[in-house]
Amino acid sequence: MVISINETSEVPIYQQIRNQIVLGISDGRLKPGEQLPTVRALAGEIGINSMTVNKAYVLLKQEGYIYTDRRNGAHVRKEFSEAKELSEKSKELLQQIISEAKICGMTQEEFLKICENMYKG
Repeated sequence: MVISINETSEVPIYQQIRNQIVLGISDGRLKPGEQLPTVRALAGEIGINSMTVNKAYVLLKQEGYIYTDRRNGAHVRKEFSEAKELSEKSKELLQQIISEAKICGMTQEEFLKICENMYKG
């Protein structure tokens, strides 16, 4: 698994790690049940503090994307909730993106087209 960090981004590093793992799950690069690198291994690979990786893993676990155990480390969940509902945090982020699109003068059709293209991958 390749994680790349943008050190000039305003997005915290732990959030970048979280986002890239979620993206990997959604696009199939990370398979259900697949083992993730250990906290130390991933921290060493990308050259950051292990506490930052741990924070990302804790967040992913809380959100239900991964599960962990002391013996086998972190794995992508095999089954996900089929609630078909975004979390409140995701809805807030989406609202922010929609607001920025409106301010930039983007029409709803233009915005939805971008969303459709990104959703398709």
